[in-house]
Amino acid sequence: MSVTTDIVATYRGPGRVMRRLLDMGPREDRALAFVMAFCVVGFIAQLPSLARRAHIEGLELNMLMGGALLGSVFILPLFFYLLAWLSYLIARMFRGGGDGYGARLALFWALLASAPLVLLNGLVAGFIGPGPAQTFAGLLWVAIFAWFWLSGLRQSQKAVK
Repeated sequence: MSVTTDIVATYRGPGRVMRRLLDMGPREDRALAFVMAFCVVGFIAQLPSLARRAHIEGLELNMLMGGALLGSVFILPLFFYLLAWLSYLIARMFRGGGDGYGARLALFWALLASAPLVLLNGLVAGFIGPGPAQTFAGLLWVAIFAWFWLSGLRQSQKAVK
């Protein structure tokens, strides 16, 4: 299935999609592509908010975008690899039977599958600004992301390799 079809299917059953991704075999290039795609989408989602901030505060937009690009595309993937490794160690403490690749794939796929809500949050932050709507959009993203990640992690730790 295509990535966009899998993203839509994840909203109906995240465990089934994760099982299908795991059954394709371990491909670190696929996991890296997922996390990098999310980081690029996350950078794009920040642009309306950065433009709003630059306009309101009289700041240089290019400087804000440069900092966001550095953090989103170059530093954030390293953080996500560390987070995936920690989730793998925690799963092992609870007798998880999966491997590190499954933990990485679960986190990276949850991030990418929840990316439409990150874009929504970015639009709300840029066009409406801080307030209840932005808080709701952010909480909605966090809840959906956590659901996808925990469902995927559970599936990945069932797999005994």
